[in-house]
Amino acid sequence: MRRASLAAIVAAVAAFACLGGPNATPARGQVPSPLPSASAAPAASPTAAPTQPPIVLTPSSAQVPVGSQTTVRVMSALGLLTLAISNPAVADASVDQTTQIVTLSGKSPGSAVVTVTDQRRITAQIQVRVAYNAGSIADAASIRITGNPASADFVKQEATAAASALLQVRPGAQAIVTTDLVRFTQPLEQDDIAIVDVPVLLQGEQYFTVSGTTHVRVDNVAAPAILPDSLMVSDYPERLTVNGILFAADLERALPSRFLYFHFNPPGEPARRIVLRAENRSGQPALLQFISGQAGPAPNEMEAGHAATKRFLERQVQNEGRIISIAGNGTLEVAQQDLPPNAVVCGLLQLRVLNGSTVHLTLFAQNATSSPDEPLTGTDLLQGAARHARGLYKIPEFHYSRTWSVDSDYLELPIGDIPLPNVMQGEALSGDYGVKQSFVVKVQNPTNHPQAIAIYENPRGGRATGTYVIDGVLIQSHGVPAFSRYKIRQYVVPARGFVRVTIVTIPESGSSYPLRLIFAPDDGSVAPGAPGSPVY
Repeated sequence: MRRASLAAIVAAVAAFACLGGPNATPARGQVPSPLPSASAAPAASPTAAPTQPPIVLTPSSAQVPVGSQTTVRVMSALGLLTLAISNPAVADASVDQTTQIVTLSGKSPGSAVVTVTDQRRITAQIQVRVAYNAGSIADAASIRITGNPASADFVKQEATAAASALLQVRPGAQAIVTTDLVRFTQPLEQDDIAIVDVPVLLQGEQYFTVSGTTHVRVDNVAAPAILPDSLMVSDYPERLTVNGILFAADLERALPSRFLYFHFNPPGEPARRIVLRAENRSGQPALLQFISGQAGPAPNEMEAGHAATKRFLERQVQNEGRIISIAGNGTLEVAQQDLPPNAVVCGLLQLRVLNGSTVHLTLFAQNATSSPDEPLTGTDLLQGAARHARGLYKIPEFHYSRTWSVDSDYLELPIGDIPLPNVMQGEALSGDYGVKQSFVVKVQNPTNHPQAIAIYENPRGGRATGTYVIDGVLIQSHGVPAFSRYKIRQYVVPARGFVRVTIVTIPESGSSYPLRLIFAPDDGSVAPGAPGSPVY
């Protein structure tokens, strides 16, 4: 049994060697198997660093007017903050480390970037724009007006004008002040007061936009209607080629006056402005009341005269005007109008000194870039080649009363047919421009049947526009050629009855007068306001 066992052991060792034991030599052509390696222990993964929270800026950009400051709040920052400015000439920046608020100061127009860094070396940037505001808006204003009553439209117009007069607008900026945005809908009775809010917007490409509201106190003062004693006219030189004084006269307390001006700035001339200045030459304050109708600048001279007359007649009927106080030895601008090249301006005013002594009126032309309140350098009046009216005329109004029967010859009412002598040295006033013409006509019908009649306008001097208040109704006519005839009003006169007709009109600057109003039987031609009629 031992011998058998030993033989078995020898055989087993030989077999193990053939199979490739640990020290076995591989057989020819046999690739030795690799020895198994011990498995390495897995390496520990590195711990990721936590993400740092960013700096938060509120707001992340800023607009800073020159000379002003604004603040930016810094949040999620750690430790002390440092600031870096890309353009120190544009803005300054400082930080309150306790509150972590950055203060930005505007120095000059431009752009800059302010970089904020905390102790973690985390940064954030503030985009900064510095510019001037487009201007400034007054918070409040106060005016005194007249009106019996003052219409809502007139109140809005005067409040808007008051807000505009107090604006400070940068060169190149635009002011948007319009009655369309003013909410005021009721007439203002005499001795009543209203607060009218006027929205204002100032803007310009290189400026910051400014918006606000001017609160205008409007006081409607009970004042009697102005009954003019004279007519002042400035229509010479009509074509402006230099700046200077166009008209000058005294307005005495007991002698109210109507004032008409009409001037043209030819093509190629610099942009101008027309200014009417009132000067109180007394040491005591003066109160000046006036009604104003202005038009232009407009490229069409007839359009300017037509619009100014309409506005004046509308306001004169309601006694809608302004009352201004002129300090002792002080001046105020009553009216001013821009006058660019190739444009016309027209103004029709009625003025009275309510309290105080004589007020001196001066109408002058200046460059549009000049200040309206700049002092005048001389007293000489401008001269021109073509003679036009400039002076003082003692008849500001004509009043007529007529009776006409429908079976009689046509009734003709002449308008602008009487030249007025000039109290000052200068031309007579042909065409009666600025002279108010009032008619009361009693139309009788002696027949047993109703009779249709009409009033016709009939220009005699050349092409003309017209504005009429007939029986309290405003009627206007576009320009019509000389010797044409168009209806402006129609009536049916009852059998054995009558109709009383009242007409108020003023010859319009820019048109060619005289003109006739003709009462005649209705000829069946186009009715006023119908297609084909110039009347509206």
